[in-house]
Amino acid sequence: MAEFALAPPPVPLVPVEGETGEFPVRRILCVGRNYAAHRAEMGGDERDPPFFFSKPADAVVPPGRDPVFPPRTNNLHHEIELVVAIGAPGREVTPPAALGLVFGYAVGVDLTRRDLQNAAKDKGHPWDAGKAFDDSAPISAIRRGTEPPAGRIWLSVNGAVKQDGRVADMIWSVAEVIAEASRLWALKPGDLIFTGTPEGVGPLNPGDRVEGGVDGVGEIAFTVAAQ
Repeated sequence: MAEFALAPPPVPLVPVEGETGEFPVRRILCVGRNYAAHRAEMGGDERDPPFFFSKPADAVVPPGRDPVFPPRTNNLHHEIELVVAIGAPGREVTPPAALGLVFGYAVGVDLTRRDLQNAAKDKGHPWDAGKAFDDSAPISAIRRGTEPPAGRIWLSVNGAVKQDGRVADMIWSVAEVIAEASRLWALKPGDLIFTGTPEGVGPLNPGDRVEGGVDGVGEIAFTVAAQ
């Protein structure tokens, strides 16, 4: 039996709707600029293909816990997203086969230190400090199912709706996102894929109440906690 120099860290877990067993998170992949209006909002060209970045597995904030406002930022932003939970391994899969890898779907918020992300962009540096920080991936319970939703995706801050779109407006479909990710990585059970956000991203402050949802998947709610 292997011995460890340090105690292994706990596996991040996300609840599964209606079940006692939880989904163990292996890693988090995220798609950037997958809605045309958000791409324009962020200064992108409609011809630019979506791209991937990542967050650590322990960035997950499961239901019932509030994310803590991160240090070193004056411009924390919300980005509501449909999240795909992968339940079967796959590599180099085609879009028609991609949904066979799906365990279920959840609602997630890609929290972003926009000032740090923009500074990194200006210098051609990686986005890790802007995207991959502690508590940067709040998520709802996962609802089992392979068929992706197509309806409303929305987010409100303190009761005011800030983002309001439709999953069907994604530039790359869920199946295409999974297929493309499988060409870059060997997907395995436990992977989460955040699929992009509609327009309307904006700032959050400590104490703000965030609520959001994806029709047919569920809802998410949390309050941004002070450090």
